[in-house]
This record gives sequence, C-alpha cells and structure tokens, in this order.
Amino acid sequence: MGAGWAAAAFAGLDAPDIARLDALPVHALPAGTRLFGPGEQAQGFAVILSGRVEVSLTGASGREILLYAIEPGQSCIQSTLGLMGDEPYTGEAITVRDTRLALIPAPLFRALMDRSGPFRAQVFHAFATRMSEMTQLLERVAFTRVEARLAQALLDLGPEGLVTATHAELAARIGSAREVVSRRLEALARRGLVGTERGRILLRDLPGLRQLASVG
Repeated sequence: MGAGWAAAAFAGLDAPDIARLDALPVHALPAGTRLFGPGEQAQGFAVILSGRVEVSLTGASGREILLYAIEPGQSCIQSTLGLMGDEPYTGEAITVRDTRLALIPAPLFRALMDRSGPFRAQVFHAFATRMSEMTQLLERVAFTRVEARLAQALLDLGPEGLVTATHAELAARIGSAREVVSRRLEALARRGLVGTERGRILLRDLPGLRQLASVG
C-alpha cells in the first residue's frame, strides 16, 4: 500500500476525501523510531502502510508491558482516545520494523469523523476491535499462569523453533518481570522444552509448549 492508499484503507469515502488523504505525505521510518510517549498529545491518526509499531506501557516500578502492536489495517487505540477525548498518551510507540505511514492531522481527522459516515464507522470498528484485544490481554495477565503465557509468547515469536527476543522483551510481552521470565525459562530448559543460548532460545519441544500454553 503506497500512493493511492486511502481508498483501500477507508472504503466508501467520497472522492474528494479520498483525494485529501492521498495528498498527505507518506513517511518512511526506520526500525527504532519513537512515534509518541507518555504525556504527549496526539497530533494525528497514523495509518500504517507497511511495517510494525509496538505500543508499550511502563509502570512506576519500571516494569513494561506490551499493550498491542499495529500493522497495516490495524489502528492505535491510544491515538483514537487522544484525538476523540483530548487525552494525553500514557504509552510509548516504537517502530520495530522499517515502517511507512501516513499521518492524518488532527483537524482533518475530526472533520472526517463529523461528516463522513464510512470514515467514522471504520474508526469505531477498529476501536472496538482493539478494545476487545485489550480485554483479552487483561484476562491473560490476570488469570493465566506465567508459564502458559510465556509458552504462548515463545510459540508466537518462534514458529520455526528459534526465538531471538531478550528476557526483558519477553517480560514486556507477557506482562511480567525479567527476573521471573529468566527463572521460568530455566525451568522450561530443565524440562527439555527449550534450550537457552546467548541471545537465542531454542524451542526443542513444540508439542510440549503448545500443551503448556493450552492448559494455562
């Protein structure tokens, strides 16, 4: 998705609105670019054309949790809340892959929300989908054992049997602490489910990890 991206991203918009969106610049951002952080105000609504952005939240204790990722066709719930409710960001967004995006400025976003039914419907649909995902995240963190969440994260990150995420990154993904993840990985290694090397985790028993994830 690149030039002429608006019709694919927002089906049903009037031709003049499609033209306004297509006229917006497309930004090419390398991996590791910070898009926003806690306390900042939303300047616009980002439409991800390619790549991946991850939004995380850091607590007062310094622990970090991955709230959600944004890929093409997905929306940022924090940006939507900021633009609709004038609330500052509480999380931090970082590109984790080279990313191309178009930013709909706040005034244009609000104008489209006011006058365009198709635009408003798609924003609210994406918002509702994100809220459902956030509820599922809360349920996993509150009610699923750490071992099961870790097993699922390893399976998600290493479907071919190799994970290169750090212990801190895994902790953020499952809503736990790095020290807890390190201890759980050692326990999984003793059971023969994984093998740990410097900077790498080998998934030695995929069926065993799937079973652990399913009974969490």
